[in-house]
Amino acid sequence: QVQLVESGGGLVLAGGSLRLSCAASGSIFSINAMGWYRQAPGAQRELVAAINSGGRINYVESVKDRFTISRDNAENTVYLQMNSLKPEDTAVYYCNAQITSLRRGAPFNYWGQGTQVTVSS
Repeated sequence: QVQLVESGGGLVLAGGSLRLSCAASGSIFSINAMGWYRQAPGAQRELVAAINSGGRINYVESVKDRFTISRDNAENTVYLQMNSLKPEDTAVYYCNAQITSLRRGAPFNYWGQGTQVTVSS
């Protein structure tokens, strides 16, 4: 069984920083893309940043130059460093990974449980 466990959310003042971590564990054969999504109250879930197994990175325009995504393939972990946080960054952040498990034998989208990020003005 594969699971994603997130950590690092919390409450921060505008202009502050937070670092999110997401570790994948279980019977993993390979991991392709890993990324972070967020969902604010009343809004749709949106992609914040993603990184594939080759290191190619995409960001939503609103976080470029403020957020940095990275991954440690040896640890099956993806990180999101968030700097210069704004109140509009407030949301539940979800980790996502395309994982081929030993059981399924084909890629499947897995989600973390979500971690709350609140930016106060």
